[in-house]
Amino acid sequence: MPRNPALATSVTRAAKPKRALTAPSSNNPEVNVGRRLRELRNERNLSIRALAERSGLNVNTFSLIENGKSSPSVSTLQQVAAALEVPITAFFETDAPKNSIAHITAHHRPRAAFAHGVLEDLGAGLTNRAVEPFVVTLEPNANSGPHPIVHTGFEFVYCLQGRIGYTIEDHPYLLEPGDSLLFESHLPHQWQNLHGQASQALLVLYPGDSRDRPAERHFTAKELSSQIAGGGSPQGG
Repeated sequence: MPRNPALATSVTRAAKPKRALTAPSSNNPEVNVGRRLRELRNERNLSIRALAERSGLNVNTFSLIENGKSSPSVSTLQQVAAALEVPITAFFETDAPKNSIAHITAHHRPRAAFAHGVLEDLGAGLTNRAVEPFVVTLEPNANSGPHPIVHTGFEFVYCLQGRIGYTIEDHPYLLEPGDSLLFESHLPHQWQNLHGQASQALLVLYPGDSRDRPAERHFTAKELSSQIAGGGSPQGG
């Protein structure tokens, strides 16, 4: 989405000391979106062409994603998930047993790269995904796209690094490290990284309808090519 002048200029704050954005550890299990996409497609006996028609995406796009030659955007990931009728978290699923407790250490978060950043699943392995927590790392100037996002339930955002702008019902909100935002997510909203460097936030989605897939609306499924090379290791009873 275009940079919102209000977001960039409406709030003036004293400069805060900068600290380097910690890059995701190489020890974190990488989610191979391409491989996982192929698994989900084959489970439904869908050809690439059939899935392309369902999602409105190009056949070549799927071929590149499944072969690991392209990283999809979040919006693409959402489209693919919608076409497959699965939640976006399906791209993070591993063979790890399901549990009622998800304990994931910092170096074992399942990660999926999308076109403009990295999504890390903090609830991997939990049987009941009523709450969807993520750490989102956004590349400079990344945004949610030209169309407002609408879904059920609530959305919580806590800025960890950088400057992130949210527009909710045309009202701008600036988030800097330590700032948070909680709102009813049926309100049309958009987001963008206002920082010249990567920004990072804790994003928690709490859908009001179990059939809703809010993460897919934020991070498009079509552009996401992920393959799970190993997931988080939830621990607990």
